[in-house]
Amino acid sequence: MNPVPGVAPDPALGLLELYDDALPHVYGYLLARCGDVTLAEDLTAESFLAAVGAARAPDAPPPSVPWLIGVARHKLADHWRRVERERRGMRLLDGEPDPVEDPWDVAVDRIRAREVLAALGPHHRAALTLRYLDGLPVPEVARHLDRTVHATEALLVRARGAFRRIYAGEEGS
Repeated sequence: MNPVPGVAPDPALGLLELYDDALPHVYGYLLARCGDVTLAEDLTAESFLAAVGAARAPDAPPPSVPWLIGVARHKLADHWRRVERERRGMRLLDGEPDPVEDPWDVAVDRIRAREVLAALGPHHRAALTLRYLDGLPVPEVARHLDRTVHATEALLVRARGAFRRIYAGEEGS
């Protein structure tokens, strides 16, 4: 299938064969997440252009619909980051403090989070502290708590739920 002997075919040609089948999946994925037809169309085009470059990388997997949706996911995340940077820049230009950067809000949130952690039972507090404050992966948390990974994942789900309820004021502290 190589028209010129001795010349390697372009790996991105596999995308041409896949395009008709993949287009509705990639577009549908993006439209469902952004809710804007024009934006979904733009991101779909960006995704396929990025996929051409990615398909030419030496270690690229063969093009497939799931792989293309992964490329689209990255393009959507890039879009959201770009929008947030623009919003932050506009707030700063308007003289509004950046809500994420306001040290008072951060301090109050930190204090409230500590209060909520203190209100939790010891097993929930230990699991959340090891996982989110110490940054340990779940298997390591399980080892520290002498539990199975499955039991630790369930504990973390319950602990996060309890934390959210108390933080939101649904339970007394």
